[in-house]
Amino acid sequence: MKLYPREQYLAKIRGFYHAPDLIKVITGVRRCGKSCLMETIVQELLECGIHPENIIFFDLDKKEYNKIVKAGQLEELIEKSSQAEGLKYLFIDEVQNVNGFEMVLNGFRATGEWSIFITGSNSYLLSGEIVTKLTGRYLEFEMFPLNFEEYEHMKTFYGKDISDSPAEELQRYILEGGFPRTIFLDNLNDKRTYVRGIVTEIFEKDIRKRIKIRNKATFETIRTYIINNFGATTSLKSLKKSLGKTGTPVSEATIARYVKALLDAKILYECPRFDMKSKKSLNGEKKYYLADLGFYFTQNTDNRINFGPVLENLVFIYAKAYDYSVSVGRIGKLECDFILRDSMLQYSYVQVAYTIALSKETEDREYRPLESIKDNYPKYVATLDMLLQQRNGIRHINLIDFMKNGERF
Repeated sequence: MKLYPREQYLAKIRGFYHAPDLIKVITGVRRCGKSCLMETIVQELLECGIHPENIIFFDLDKKEYNKIVKAGQLEELIEKSSQAEGLKYLFIDEVQNVNGFEMVLNGFRATGEWSIFITGSNSYLLSGEIVTKLTGRYLEFEMFPLNFEEYEHMKTFYGKDISDSPAEELQRYILEGGFPRTIFLDNLNDKRTYVRGIVTEIFEKDIRKRIKIRNKATFETIRTYIINNFGATTSLKSLKKSLGKTGTPVSEATIARYVKALLDAKILYECPRFDMKSKKSLNGEKKYYLADLGFYFTQNTDNRINFGPVLENLVFIYAKAYDYSVSVGRIGKLECDFILRDSMLQYSYVQVAYTIALSKETEDREYRPLESIKDNYPKYVATLDMLLQQRNGIRHINLIDFMKNGERF
């Protein structure tokens, strides 16, 4: 089957295809499409004339490689894989299954004869020894599940039905989530069963193997609580208090450890809060967003959409996929939903709402925080309104059109 090209990510990596001095590390939550991205890179290499014998691909999650768990075994596997002349292209999926893989890969990298690509499902891949042993010798490319633009393009690519109504199609995307495999499942219940399977897989492969979970029920309570309250301002103290009210007494240290496990597994992403007057981060106060909204809807049988946090989540992940640093801004008593900073240290500010067309009061509530920011960086009010207006140089955008066109803030 021809693979759907995730051009947003291919474009970032393409300039390094033939670079043997840098290991290309593709990270992201399980089942977001990392393996298929590497297979697409293989296709592009073959299309540009690279000989098949110069391309080596190992999926270490497959049964035939499940005994490759030590550095020496991995080194032997690679050495036996190809005797081809010239630059060889090595692709290893789920490389964190091998203890001590860092030194092995660095050894092959140092020869100048291998262009290496690896994937991992969690941030353990980029922690510990790889940071110290490979600093300056690798590039990380973080992937996310399909954004709305990719969701529609992939459905078209594989001949799947798309609604004539952009709003209806957005609602489908929100309820179904963006895991690529769900595109091939026609039933919503099947899609959710698949995503629930991903949650189980993450727990077994990315969490339980890494940290001690003394009480699985407590961990699942914390996981469910945070997922159900995504987009809400949260602190360890408030989490402890709320969980205590539900009959789950738990220490702040345990909560912190379990939240970190969810962040490391890339189920959750942390969005810090920033005081724009003092130019300091607000300690303890954060928001958490989901790598994919499917994680929320698989846990909740109610299909009603709370558009406030849902649209915020879409904007947050959309911005992260375009490599923005994202934080929440506080300006006195006002709050700006998102402060975005790009790789050139340029800023932009975004307010997110379902609509500002209900009343002048609603409009003022969204514009006022942006109007109080006294700099000349771009400012946006993102809604689902079809009729757009401008006010004091602030750009009012339709979020559906903005995401479908792959625009940048």
